[in-house]
Amino acid sequence: MRVRRSVRALLLDGGALVLLRRTRPGRPVYWTAPGGKIEPSDASPEAALRRELDEELGAVAGPVRQVFACAEQGPDLHRLNVFYVCRLVSMDLSRRHGPEFDDPSNGRYDVDIVPCTPAALAPIDLIPETLGAYLRDHAADLPGLLP
Repeated sequence: MRVRRSVRALLLDGGALVLLRRTRPGRPVYWTAPGGKIEPSDASPEAALRRELDEELGAVAGPVRQVFACAEQGPDLHRLNVFYVCRLVSMDLSRRHGPEFDDPSNGRYDVDIVPCTPAALAPIDLIPETLGAYLRDHAADLPGLLP
């Protein structure tokens, strides 16, 4: 079984979260936090997170704080996701780059800004499911976790 270690950002833009709306062939639309796989060349999980934010959003984030982790088990892959809360410093979507954008069969990575409240997040399909559960319980707490 393969194990994939990933990092994801609960990226705050004021009182809202920056999320990726994923549209993939053969799958219902879902939302997820920006981030991805920790590469062997990444100096640390935080370095991987900052690289992923640059690739997926052309974004720079301020200080990060780890808030939770979860595991997903598939038939051939075990994913370990670590989530960090951070504030958006800047974002330039024209700077997006990376392997996910090279192959159109990967689908779309649209950026949505969603109020960081349980009520605003409830109607969207957040993946992984544990992300949705975490945000239902803690969305209102996230802004207070950072300076």
